[in-house]
Amino acid sequence: MEQRRRNAVGGEIRRLRDSKGWTQEILAARCAVAGYDVSRGTLAKIEAQIRGVSDIELFVIAKVLGVKIPDLFPREFPSRLRQGAYAQSKLA
Repeated sequence: MEQRRRNAVGGEIRRLRDSKGWTQEILAARCAVAGYDVSRGTLAKIEAQIRGVSDIELFVIAKVLGVKIPDLFPREFPSRLRQGAYAQSKLA
């Protein structure tokens, strides 16, 4: 049975983290330094798209990765959104 995606940003977070040569533990530690405690396990679930992401988490992760929040979304996000790929029934 296919797992439904709980977020649209997990893949880009993983790609950006990998491009910096960081582990999930390093990203979690940097988020903590930035003022938001998140576990490595939580980041793993976000990256695997099996957990939703709060607005605070988006803000902190973007800040720590040195990108803007829209950069956390895949390039094809706008067109896939118009096609209904991220409809609630497909994310929930």
